Amino acid sequence: METDQLAQEDRSAYAGVLRYYELAKRAEWQVRDLPWSERPPIPEYKGSPQKLARRRDLWRSVIMQQLQADILAVKMASQLLNAAPDPEARLYYSTMVQDEARHTEAWLKLAEAAGGEAERDPHLDKLASMFLDLDTLEEKVFLMQVFFERLIIPRFRMIAAASPGTVLEDLCNRLTVDDGIHHSAGMAYERVLLRDATKNEHQQLVKVANQMLPIFVDHSLWRPQARASIAGLMRTRDIQMLHEDLEQGVRLAGSLGIDVSDLEMPSFA
Repeated sequence: METDQLAQEDRSAYAGVLRYYELAKRAEWQVRDLPWSERPPIPEYKGSPQKLARRRDLWRSVIMQQLQADILAVKMASQLLNAAPDPEARLYYSTMVQDEARHTEAWLKLAEAAGGEAERDPHLDKLASMFLDLDTLEEKVFLMQVFFERLIIPRFRMIAAASPGTVLEDLCNRLTVDDGIHHSAGMAYERVLLRDATKNEHQQLVKVANQMLPIFVDHSLWRPQARASIAGLMRTRDIQMLHEDLEQGVRLAGSLGIDVSDLEMPSFA
């Protein structure tokens, strides 16, 4: 689209997207900004070598899950940048690609500092396959930014709270800010994309959400072998958090004008 043509059009609907583009630029940080030489990478403990090894494996598994998620996010952000037809959205997604690449770099460095990569989350691999194969831009923005990025933010807060005084805490606090911007930008852009959407297009969004939600539940409740010993202790809290997050996701979908009456909440206990 030519610059003079843009100047003649009313682009006010994209003001929200541009706002988050500017905010993302101001919030940008570098991996070198993390306190690598000032803090331990993960929480430190006292005890027998066996206990210390178990604790390290637990935190390695936490890091691995987030590394997996951000590798997916890099691929999705690249798809969004390539698929977005609007110049304002392309500007924003250029920052999101950089964010997700930086997040991946940080997780890779933190994984190495913590002792290496760990067991993969098979449900995240399923989500990645599903997200990357979605047909339309509206579907990709809806599932990745409106739902997934919003649902993952409480996990960063939880990890940060459990790892005070570490590089992991610092990284999770930064990602809470970044993913909050990603989610809000997605909400702003999805509103624009859905202005002239048909009923069938709205129903398709509900359909893909219904396919995604059970996999997301499996991902949220999955624990690798390294965390098997504490999985039962954490399950009640995890389920409560999941209920709250899914309810919030439904409210967000409704705020976009989507009829959520056919949204199927997964059953879990």
